[in-house]
Amino acid sequence: MSDTPIPALEGNGICWSRPQLDGAAALLAATLQARGSWVLATLLDNSPAWVVVDLAASVAGVVHVPLPVFFTPQQIAHALQAAGVDTLLTSPALAAQWPQVARQECEVAGQSLVLVTLPGYAVPMPPCTSKVTFTSGSTGAPKGVCLHEKAMRRAAWGLVAALEPLDIRRHLCVLPLSVLLENLAGVLAPLARGATVVVPPLAEVGVAGSSGFDPAVFQAALQRRAPDSVILLPQMLRAWTGWLQHTQQRAPSSLRMVAVGGAAVGERLIRAARERGIPAYEGYGLSEGGSVQALNLPGADRPGSAGKPLPHARVRVAADGEIEISGTLMAGYLGDPKPVPPWWPTGDLGSIDADGFVHVRGRKKNVLITGFGRNVAPEWVETALRGEPLLAQATVFGDGQPALSAVLWPLTPLLPDAEIESAVQAANATLPDYARVARWVRARAPFHAQSGLATANGRPQREAILAMHADALGIAQPA
Repeated sequence: MSDTPIPALEGNGICWSRPQLDGAAALLAATLQARGSWVLATLLDNSPAWVVVDLAASVAGVVHVPLPVFFTPQQIAHALQAAGVDTLLTSPALAAQWPQVARQECEVAGQSLVLVTLPGYAVPMPPCTSKVTFTSGSTGAPKGVCLHEKAMRRAAWGLVAALEPLDIRRHLCVLPLSVLLENLAGVLAPLARGATVVVPPLAEVGVAGSSGFDPAVFQAALQRRAPDSVILLPQMLRAWTGWLQHTQQRAPSSLRMVAVGGAAVGERLIRAARERGIPAYEGYGLSEGGSVQALNLPGADRPGSAGKPLPHARVRVAADGEIEISGTLMAGYLGDPKPVPPWWPTGDLGSIDADGFVHVRGRKKNVLITGFGRNVAPEWVETALRGEPLLAQATVFGDGQPALSAVLWPLTPLLPDAEIESAVQAANATLPDYARVARWVRARAPFHAQSGLATANGRPQREAILAMHADALGIAQPA
């Protein structure tokens, strides 16, 4: 990087150097220590204040529990209790959910916030836990992953080293900062490198709740903020690419890296995105490994794969085909005293090719065994279906059935059946006969967290989808 100083943090009304950011974090850390806080939860929209709070918790030695604002009240209550949270930092509007408890108003990075005192109690956590990230499922009891400060820092520096040739100086945060991927790769890594972290409210980048995404608003934010890098989920990349194709536009030329993770992306979507000027690169990781483990990069790129392991990560494949990781593992699960093994079984099936690229086939527990005894990873077939421009979401079933079936949500809800059928047949043409979809039905609701049919990062809730559509698919459900 050049010797010209650049801001560390930028947001609405804020443009701070690193000393200014560190100073604000130190002031808040002193407040937390004076309160006697031990476990701090945040329930905040993206903002410069969120970044200050995260750094302040680290300085104060307080465990930070970031909570997504799209969590249901039941999920929030579960997380607060499970982590023994004694202090909640949130907006005045959200603080109204706790009317009978003590509160303290404060200002962080120009934003009026409220410190809510909760009846926290000592909860056993693995030693050196500095952050608890809750996996965002659609159930009322998301699982708490306890993370080491040193492991997160090591993962951040691994990303810095891998991305150094791209000279990324501005990163725009698009995912909620409560999502570990954005927290680590979008905040900790850019700050470690001395780059600028740009943190507008989520609505400014076209994101609403866990699943709402407006590609036109997103494109305008990119043109206005001119970032070098962003992180997207596959469904966001799919919607943006489709919008660019429809409007005959291209991605802003400032972008050097659009990292995509959270679920399978697929070679067709990557190539379609690049045709519209999007420098899209698929990666792979999980919270238990400190987020991102592998990533495609310019010069080390194989579309359709998850890329090569990053400097901080080690990846291997067990004899049964399950991917195992090491290097920056979690400290453990909240409330689970079992020690973390040196190699963590991810639950994902895959392989590593001769050139070192990691290929993820699907979840081990999801593998279907058809009525003819063929093993099929549904994610493989789903990626092929979603590779068709007209299909936005797909979930495949067929365990014990003579053929596979699918529940589909088209890109346009009013799309005629004949066009959906053509898209299915086009996807089938890329698959062997035993992995082709013989029957499909339209989804009765989109797959997102609000409908209970997907997690926040787009992974389908298969049991819920099957329960809603078993009658249409002709699949008997257990009594």
